[in-house]
Amino acid sequence: MRTGIDRRGFIAAGASLMIGTAARSALPVIRQAPKARIIIDNDFAGDPDGLIALAHQLATKAARPVLVTTSALDAKLAALGGQPAGATAAAGKQAALDLMKIMGLTNLCPVIAGSERFGIAGAQASAAARAIVAEAMRDDPLPLFFTCGGPLTNLAQALQLEPAIADRMTLVWIGGADYPQGGTEYNLSTDLEAARVVIERSRMPIWQIPAGAYRQLQMSVAEMTATLRPMSATTSWLYGRYADLPPFVQLGGAITLGDSPMVLLTSVSAESSASSVIAGRRLLDDSRYGAEIPGRSIRLFTQLDARLALADFLALMRPRAG
Repeated sequence: MRTGIDRRGFIAAGASLMIGTAARSALPVIRQAPKARIIIDNDFAGDPDGLIALAHQLATKAARPVLVTTSALDAKLAALGGQPAGATAAAGKQAALDLMKIMGLTNLCPVIAGSERFGIAGAQASAAARAIVAEAMRDDPLPLFFTCGGPLTNLAQALQLEPAIADRMTLVWIGGADYPQGGTEYNLSTDLEAARVVIERSRMPIWQIPAGAYRQLQMSVAEMTATLRPMSATTSWLYGRYADLPPFVQLGGAITLGDSPMVLLTSVSAESSASSVIAGRRLLDDSRYGAEIPGRSIRLFTQLDARLALADFLALMRPRAG
């Protein structure tokens, strides 16, 4: 019985497929060059959204990651998650290294664990703090962003070591409750002393993304399961971090990717998100905002382009053809 295609037709079909593949590989590609250097600081042993943001940052060509530093988890939070006290910054370092290995980026930049304790009074500067100072003081034509999705411990220690770094980079921080009242928020309240060093006692430029803004970036559990999980080995690994959350975490219909705004604003675009320059305020003991600090300003983001951030992340996570 004939199959409907002879040898000549089979050869012609194969040639057509090869031509089509070659044509696709010859399609023009928009050239990108890094527009900034990025130091990535986060508590990667905690909420997996930090690892989502790290994968996004490592994958983009629009900025150059130069250092990854890790911070600790609050002791109570670590205990709820079954993690030993005094080892969560190290655990975060290992999580970051595991992700970089899956992505094939093991030699991209140093990964250094920060302090396992909060505060700066009487604390020795960590290896992470020293590495932050070294990168900030290094001459490079690209501007430097310090993106932080956790407490500001490592940055405060670095400022104590070398106050001059305040003039050499911009902080992009996921933290603080909404203005004007403020109040308890994990990244701020966990190390209030460190936040005071950065906000009240330094002149470092700050882009702040408070809780009401960073919660705008959400992905439904259904979309994460149907789209993200099967996309690649990297996304399957990221999805697995959510599937293995401790029992006290009860997910609803959506997951907040609260650390992703750092990548959006530094490496995609800050122009489609709404921000304003406000007076910096002192931090009260209950994490509320107090009196204005003379001469201190903060660029406050209140509305984020969630569509752009999530679309860019998913596009970068898709396996490359050819």
